Amino acid sequence: MIKAKNIFKSFGEVSVLKGVDLHIKKGEIVAIVGPSGAGKTTLLQILGTLDKPENTPDFELLLNNTCLTDIADKDLSKFRNEHIGFIFQFHQLLPEFTALENVCIPAFIAKKEKKETEKRGKELLNFLGLEQRYHHKPNQLSGGEQQRVAVARALINSPAVIFADEPSGNLDSASAKNLHNLFFELRDSFGHTFVLITHNEELASMADRKLTMKDGTIV
Repeated sequence: MIKAKNIFKSFGEVSVLKGVDLHIKKGEIVAIVGPSGAGKTTLLQILGTLDKPENTPDFELLLNNTCLTDIADKDLSKFRNEHIGFIFQFHQLLPEFTALENVCIPAFIAKKEKKETEKRGKELLNFLGLEQRYHHKPNQLSGGEQQRVAVARALINSPAVIFADEPSGNLDSASAKNLHNLFFELRDSFGHTFVLITHNEELASMADRKLTMKDGTIV
């Protein structure tokens, strides 16, 4: 599903990633842990094509059997929209739109038909227990509900892989536990691959594999 080789990244004089190699199988839930500043978020952004690594001779990135090493920016944006879902610590919902509208935005960007997109959006919200929240705006939802809307948004285009950066870091313990269980339910129901950055030891211990980063490498 994901194969990355020789990922380096520096910001000015600071070397953040120092030759990371990674292989994640389809349907795996992998947790990446480590201290702040270890390079976890930078790695996730590169794997998710939101950032680019340094152009080293041996760099390689394959995702869902597609080589992304030298892909043009326009094609990369299209690939990201169709194959990758993102969940962030702060849900990043647009406040002026309803839950259903927020969920549907990535599909509209992909120019999918409105009626079918809204049907799919409602199915996802139903699956996540939000069938009574279609028309509520983010400020009318609890923190846990907002994060579940963000999960539905990540799923709307049926992505191959979902990257989550501290997805439960802004939730109370009960909501966090529900979200953690949800990831495994989604994997079992739909076969998604999850790559999670977390400081939550409970979530990390639940994952199929736990990778530890330190000083820009996986140890």
